[in-house]
Amino acid sequence: MNNNLQQPSTHPSSTWSQRFESALHPAIARFNASIGFDIQLLEYDLTGSQAHARMLAHTGIISPEEGERLVNGLEQIRQEHHAGMFNPGIEAEDIHFAVERRLTEIVGDVGKKLHTARSRNDQVGTDTRLYLRDQIQTIRTQLREFQSVLLSLAEQHVETLIPGYTHLQRAQPLSLAHHLLAYFEMTQRDWERLGEIYQRVNLSPLGSGALAGTTFPIDRHYTAQLLNFGGVYANSLDGVSDRDFAIEFLCAASLIMVHLSRLSEEVILWASEEFSFVTLKDSCSTGSSIMPQKKNPDVPELVRGKTGRVFGHLQGMLVLMKGLPLAYNKDLQEDKEALFDAVITVQSCLEAVTVLMHEGLEFRTARLMDAVSEDFSNATDVADYLASKGVPFREAYNLVGKVVKTSLAQGKLLKDLSLDEWQALHPKFEADIYEAITPQRVVAARNSYGGTGFEQVRKALESAKAIVTSNATQ
Repeated sequence: MNNNLQQPSTHPSSTWSQRFESALHPAIARFNASIGFDIQLLEYDLTGSQAHARMLAHTGIISPEEGERLVNGLEQIRQEHHAGMFNPGIEAEDIHFAVERRLTEIVGDVGKKLHTARSRNDQVGTDTRLYLRDQIQTIRTQLREFQSVLLSLAEQHVETLIPGYTHLQRAQPLSLAHHLLAYFEMTQRDWERLGEIYQRVNLSPLGSGALAGTTFPIDRHYTAQLLNFGGVYANSLDGVSDRDFAIEFLCAASLIMVHLSRLSEEVILWASEEFSFVTLKDSCSTGSSIMPQKKNPDVPELVRGKTGRVFGHLQGMLVLMKGLPLAYNKDLQEDKEALFDAVITVQSCLEAVTVLMHEGLEFRTARLMDAVSEDFSNATDVADYLASKGVPFREAYNLVGKVVKTSLAQGKLLKDLSLDEWQALHPKFEADIYEAITPQRVVAARNSYGGTGFEQVRKALESAKAIVTSNATQ
């Protein structure tokens, strides 16, 4: 055991060595401090510090008794925090120094040994990764809850039809369940993507020191094991300066928000008088201060608005990192507020949209049926009908285009044409054309794998439920 450990400075106004003769200017102290936001890392700082103390005792750098006192002292700080009794102010600068100072008050000078063989650079990197691991698991759980709501809705609406759009123009009718399952697929990719990122978050930088490692005989793999990390950074420079994991998370968070925002945009359209596909329930909408008839889609509008906020954090992090030389730079203090806010934003939006889809809206099935019956979205099926009878598709396509043009001029829909009119257009038309172009038949006929046909949708539902069930505990 090394009994000649260099102790931290006892300078009353600074964490620094005796090289400094005066305290920071108060304005600079405020500017420099991160305690206002990195207090969110307190639980993780305590957990990481307990593992570090155990490692110091395990390797003989400090005595077992000292290690136990450090661990117990850190646990006391945790309990004080839970009781609302540990509230460090700006004089602490950051959460790491606040913990060390309080620990020394509790256990005496042995508290000054906690920082042996550790820098705040590898300490904050460890705390951030511990924090993000938990948040990723929380978000993955939320994604599963959202998917379960989508599946429940989809099961109710396999044979409910909704207009499908391209270029926001009526294209072809769809099973509403098929439409909802598209968002299941998006969020499944989100769930998988976060799982992949978790593996890269789950590496320990602890023991990298300030940038070059340490002269003490530490055991980095021991602390990694105590903290349930999957491995350790192989390069100390990389360990303290890497923020790829944070950028990857912000990329994944941005994609989650893209998907939630796309659904939100559709709900906003569906709830409008022009569409009237859904009715918003009072529990998830608000009114106007001067227009009593209004019911506003605040939830999807806020989700749509908050999406740009997460995008901004991603862009900010990329710009933050692009010019930093190795290793640690104070710029990296700016990663936390962006990360914390993105986590909070994604989690709150997932919760809100899950509630909205579960109990905040009701599909107007009669209106949806009217919508798919009053347009020309069955025109492709007329062309397919002729093609199935041997007419070259391009010829059939051009013929149907003329039929649509003529029908529009006459104020008719395709279903309104008489059999004589059909056969005057082409002799291959028979009485079964009317069945072929009904909305239900149009949807049911699209039975290719991944299509909107009811048989395929039911299979997709079963596959989706199996995914959710099999991965429920992973």
